Amino acid sequence: MPLPLQGAEPEAWLSLDLTEGLGADGLRRLLTAFGSPGAILTQSASSLATIVGQTKARAIIAGPSADRLAASLVWLQDENNHLLTLADEDYPKRLLEIPDPPAVLYLKGRRSLLASADHSGFAIVGSRNATPGGLLNAENFAHVLSDAGLTIVSGMALGVDSAAHRGGMLGIGSTIAVVGTGLDLVYPARNRALARELADRALIVSEFSLGTPAMSQNFPRRNRIISGLSRGVLVVEAAIASGSLITARQAAEQGREVFAIPGSIHSPFSKGCHQLIKQGAKLVDDAADILQELDFAVPVGQPQLTMQLHDPVLAALGFDAASVDLLVERLALPADKVMARLTELELNGDIASIPGGKYQRLK
Repeated sequence: MPLPLQGAEPEAWLSLDLTEGLGADGLRRLLTAFGSPGAILTQSASSLATIVGQTKARAIIAGPSADRLAASLVWLQDENNHLLTLADEDYPKRLLEIPDPPAVLYLKGRRSLLASADHSGFAIVGSRNATPGGLLNAENFAHVLSDAGLTIVSGMALGVDSAAHRGGMLGIGSTIAVVGTGLDLVYPARNRALARELADRALIVSEFSLGTPAMSQNFPRRNRIISGLSRGVLVVEAAIASGSLITARQAAEQGREVFAIPGSIHSPFSKGCHQLIKQGAKLVDDAADILQELDFAVPVGQPQLTMQLHDPVLAALGFDAASVDLLVERLALPADKVMARLTELELNGDIASIPGGKYQRLK
């Protein structure tokens, strides 16, 4: 349950959140000791120091930058922007279960989606440099799961995250993006259009105050919120050193279900998923596997992707990426005929060309 705090006190919450060096842990300890942000700000330096030490106590007495506080208050005047605190009744209960819940969250978009996520949040994460097949899987899984009522949670990175958000917005459950910067910034910049769409139709969440730039140490912290908001996490594609494996590890530590999609034994983007499966993650090759595990009904009439194996080039391509030379060898056909058919299949959206001069099936 949220702490029994009094009043909204947005300016007091912001003042403490913007205090240099205080952090969520320090703020939570002060709230436990004094009851509310307003009460904290009336304490003497010596009283504060007994809880958080002299350096942080002095910083609280000095207060945050007046310009940053004023800018944050102006930002909150936009009806699409919100401040969520531990005192709010709609603070997600799932986040209270994690070891380090954020004391303050900045929101842009549909605040009500947090309540949906508390019951039905589900994370989809994966490589920023995903293959075309990985992107298609992320979007399709997210679409089916969202149609079933799950709210798709991801990190608005390039690759799998972006595809998951797009798929989530296609269904009734929609999507939540948890980002590692202040909400007045968009990172990566290539996702500006996606960020606008998420703010209009879905929800963007950050524990970082306005003006916080993209810093490498913030993204693992962001990941614990992605998993914390979710009942489970699906890893679509991930290399061994992928940040997605951090999210999966945090999910397991938080008692969430971990799922992974297997792939080619030759693909570096499958290595992380295979490692997770070896460690106990549930192997899935259909969204129904996840829905059944979470006791959600499988949507009726969901379109199925059919494998067009009657086409000789598709049949020769199989399910791993292959080069033109390999296909020529398998089909015993002239290279120009194989290339012509590959071009037709690519234009039709059945396959995609990938780095290294290879082709991969999409359907």
